[in-house]
Amino acid sequence: MNIAIVGTGYVGLVSGVCFAEMGADVTCVDINSQKIRQLQEGIVPIYEPGLEEMLRRNIEAERLHFATSLEECIDSVQIVFSAVGTPPMEDGSADLSQVWEVARAFGRSVKRYTLLVTKSTVPVGTAEKIRHIVEQELSARGENVEFEVASNPEFLKEGAAIKDFMAPDRVVVGTTSDEARKIMSRLYKPFMLSGERMIFTDVRSAEMIKYAANSMLATRISFMNDIANLCEKVGADVNMVRKGIGADNRIGKKFLYAGCGFGGSCFPKDIRALIHTAKQHGCRMEVLEAVERVNNQQKRILFEKLLTHYNGDIASKVVAIWGLSFKPETDDMREAPSLVVIEELLKACCQVRVYDPIAMDSCREILGERVTYCNDKYDAALGADALMLITEWKEFRMPSYAVLRSVMRECVIFDGRNIYDKEEAREQGFTYYKIG
Repeated sequence: MNIAIVGTGYVGLVSGVCFAEMGADVTCVDINSQKIRQLQEGIVPIYEPGLEEMLRRNIEAERLHFATSLEECIDSVQIVFSAVGTPPMEDGSADLSQVWEVARAFGRSVKRYTLLVTKSTVPVGTAEKIRHIVEQELSARGENVEFEVASNPEFLKEGAAIKDFMAPDRVVVGTTSDEARKIMSRLYKPFMLSGERMIFTDVRSAEMIKYAANSMLATRISFMNDIANLCEKVGADVNMVRKGIGADNRIGKKFLYAGCGFGGSCFPKDIRALIHTAKQHGCRMEVLEAVERVNNQQKRILFEKLLTHYNGDIASKVVAIWGLSFKPETDDMREAPSLVVIEELLKACCQVRVYDPIAMDSCREILGERVTYCNDKYDAALGADALMLITEWKEFRMPSYAVLRSVMRECVIFDGRNIYDKEEAREQGFTYYKIG
């Protein structure tokens, strides 16, 4: 099959490369000509394990192509995916300007039956507006070309996106068209050989499924962070609580880990967008409002623990930060808890030394030279009065306490992801704080 994917951000690029890997002929479209040139040379602008190798392999196999406009390729494709960004606006709503522009470009250039599929995360009702825009463009051309609009939300986890795409636990497609259903079934058939996992719904339900899924996962995280903070007050251990409730089949084990807050490009903005959608329809998402509030508070918890440990006297303290990205296996720092912690430390006149295996360049783009960028984890701890573990990269899991003792000024660890053993850390001479 021949398909086009508009938008070469995280979702669009991973989707395009994976479709090509399964044998589809894919053209990735982006108006950023510099990005397109880099991709043509096999240079990936984002970090995702295995993506660059797969991209280069499919370029060489001539299954993966790149263009700067939809008009360049639309005559040869059966499906156009819209995978452009929908960043949050100040009021929490999703900025759909790029989605509308894809719809206009589609309407200006489509000449025969083509399926337009929205992969971006968009509010309920967006598909109808897309259809209206395309019809307006066709009317302006004096043309009557058949087309369909469908929804196919993505469920990729950064750091494991290729695995998620190639072996999905479900593929959701929103459409009322039999022809669109046939086309999407054929496209995804190679991904379903181990079992049918396609879920067909109406379009509005598909649009809602994406927001509901992310909101549920975010709710579990904030709930456990609330429980963790209560555990500290009453003397319980949140790790034991997690194991106890996770063993209940009705609850399950996933997304029950307490920590210093969630970030990324999905959960925070999707929660705000759903809250905004509810307000537009005269109702409130009171649980999600609490989820967001708890998460915003949780991002400050390591800073609050530092303040308490030093009785508020932290000016000129040197703080080492291990981990900057919002999660391991990505360089993405959007809404990262590390940014909140670092800003609080800088406002308190602390010196901040940072290290992350991948996200150092991303951090420099955001913070400039306001922090000290270090060569490795022990360099970051050099002369530190405190060490804060924020992102649980694998290389942080087994530190040498002997080396840390030799380089740190004071042996204090704030574990924002509960990855260290409390007794071991204390036996090694460290004052150790965890979440819950």
